Amino acid sequence: MKVLLINGSPNIHGCTYTALEEVAKTLEEEQIETEIFHIGNKPIRGCMDCGVCYQFPGRCAYGDDTVNEAIDLAEKADGLIFGAPVHYASASGAMTSFLDRFFYCGQGFPYKPGAAVVSLRRAGSTASLDQLNKYFTISSMPVVSSQYWNMVHGNTPEEIKQDIEGMQIMRTLGRNMAWLLKCIEAGKNAGIPLPRKEERVFTNFIR
Repeated sequence: MKVLLINGSPNIHGCTYTALEEVAKTLEEEQIETEIFHIGNKPIRGCMDCGVCYQFPGRCAYGDDTVNEAIDLAEKADGLIFGAPVHYASASGAMTSFLDRFFYCGQGFPYKPGAAVVSLRRAGSTASLDQLNKYFTISSMPVVSSQYWNMVHGNTPEEIKQDIEGMQIMRTLGRNMAWLLKCIEAGKNAGIPLPRKEERVFTNFIR
């Protein structure tokens, strides 16, 4: 089993990475393979709702290869964790643009457990988590929680490590993710099928 952790910070080994690394170490202790993918520090264009990806599922026709590379990795993973810095009380613009295209082109990742982690100096944590968790809840993805909201506080990796509660939250998140993945694997081995999927319907409220 494998979990893909996506670092949405422009800093490859900054505060967000420090939080994700703590989760990854715990997952590895639980015999779950991990990979941390960095979205980079170059501009990432947002989704234009062009619809080309409906003709070529899993492929975005525009911009860099970052989104398509991440989709390829996510398709092979059993669980997904997204880490983002908080900018102006919401997830960073680059991470938001990345996730809009990642989920739209990837057609979501149904039934793969997902979790979000935010890193910040002071405020905007729960608003950012609410924003990120919506990607899971629109995609039939089980949301993995911890003992408290998945956040760490500090301006530097060293300060993040001093947030002992935040570090514990990351470790608990890792153990909870590992537990759910093992439960899903046990269910598959027992012959429990995925939920029956209905044909999608849409309601237009304009009459």
